[in-house]
Amino acid sequence: MKQNLMEIFSQLDDPRRDITKLHKLTDVLFIGIVGVICGCETWNDIERYARVKEAFLRRFLELPNGIPSHDTINRVFSSLDPLQFENCFIQWVSSLGSIIKGQVIAVDGKTIRGAKSEGKKSPFHLVSAWAEDNNVVLGQVRTEEKSNEITAIPQLLELVLIEDCTVTIDAMGCQQNIASKIIERGGDYILAVKQNQQQLYEDIEHVFKFPAQLRSETKTELDHGRIETRICTITTDLDEIEKVEKWKDLKTLIKIDSLREFKNSNKLPERATRYYISNLNKDPSYFQQAIRSHWSIENKLHWTLDVAFGEDASRKRIGSSAQNFSILNKIALNLLKNEKSIKIGVKGRRLIAGWDNEFLLKVLNL
Repeated sequence: MKQNLMEIFSQLDDPRRDITKLHKLTDVLFIGIVGVICGCETWNDIERYARVKEAFLRRFLELPNGIPSHDTINRVFSSLDPLQFENCFIQWVSSLGSIIKGQVIAVDGKTIRGAKSEGKKSPFHLVSAWAEDNNVVLGQVRTEEKSNEITAIPQLLELVLIEDCTVTIDAMGCQQNIASKIIERGGDYILAVKQNQQQLYEDIEHVFKFPAQLRSETKTELDHGRIETRICTITTDLDEIEKVEKWKDLKTLIKIDSLREFKNSNKLPERATRYYISNLNKDPSYFQQAIRSHWSIENKLHWTLDVAFGEDASRKRIGSSAQNFSILNKIALNLLKNEKSIKIGVKGRRLIAGWDNEFLLKVLNL
């Protein structure tokens, strides 16, 4: 890890003036990455961790002027160019190994509410790509407003590897240019359709009201006292879709009817109907599984970042500190999720990495 990761991140421009450089940029970066892996959530935490583990760190770092202070660590990460940092992160992920072909890559946004600054209309917002089978974050792009996901998603798709994979995006990303970008990058798409695409939504509703050439699959799951039944119905009949040629290579319309019932509860059953479009011509079971897999980005990425890393509560607001600390979190998450010698959650692995240098070396692949 140290060679691959630190060689890639050594490409970053050092934002400091020469007269203020008491610590090597790569040393500060390595301390930040290792600190976050080991449970640190603030700059002060990282400094305290590094001082306790100084002897261990000196096995890999020169540290000519000792351990940098939390103020120094803060200044470095706050002033690093976040676009360069994100590009290095994506380059590093690409170096970890080949992206498994045919898997679902879920794209979704996440808000870091604690990073909201006074006077700002919206909190800090990021769009990320999650590779389900590789179990890694592929990359992230920042957007100021949630509506700007429409412009951020194509930027992210341009950066990450999606060739021969199925990209799933919620209704915000159901845009003609996004569908075209996915095809251009060699991927396939499944896009959720809601009222933001009113004409398309109404056309799809109409198609499924008058059944023709339909195929379906029903799947029932019992989980935590809930019984969920999902019926996936598909059609390749696009005759009723207005301006269908605007949606690149569109082949299939998908309808998911879900019924959620609650055992041992007086809670009423919940029903929902959702629509999707895809350039793929697959059977209903494929779409059922792929659409279900999309929500792994919520459980395996967003939920984990909030619960195991405390990201949503983070109040880092100076310069690019929130954006760059989010990249540190994702580096740590990728490494921790793919170290499988112990069967515990990410939060527990962070604790053990902080206590046990040998386990930390496994996480770092050293």
